[in-house]
Amino acid sequence: MSSEKQISVSITVPFPRELIFSVLANPEVHTSFDGSGTVKDLVSGSILTDIGDVFKVKMQMWGFSYKIKNTVVEYEQDSLIAWSHMGKHRWRYKLSDTDTGTLITETFDWSYSVFPWLIELAGYPRSHPEQMKETLRRLVDYLEKL
Repeated sequence: MSSEKQISVSITVPFPRELIFSVLANPEVHTSFDGSGTVKDLVSGSILTDIGDVFKVKMQMWGFSYKIKNTVVEYEQDSLIAWSHMGKHRWRYKLSDTDTGTLITETFDWSYSVFPWLIELAGYPRSHPEQMKETLRRLVDYLEKL
């Protein structure tokens, strides 16, 4: 993995890792906290419990609706979960204990991407950090309602 092909945002929250992980591992609620506005409804899949688990979601980007299959590619119960689709870039969430709660780090990692140049041409390394911050903000809002 090359860190120059990753962007991360973090936030510390007053919630236990187990609770946060249970939300991240439930693709049915991903649309509730997605900050990009692209994730729509779950098509298939259930609670993610291991590497290789699959879920399919409806997406919308640039005015186009489509469905995409995601596969869990990294998994450590209550600590780490990442998934990717056919493009192979990864969305990763790492959870770490702190004195005041849990540090959530969301990472967009295109070091695995089939076409990393396309990710860069589309401007994702510049546009994704704000969307990722919004995702974490919305995740906190979601957790506060549980």
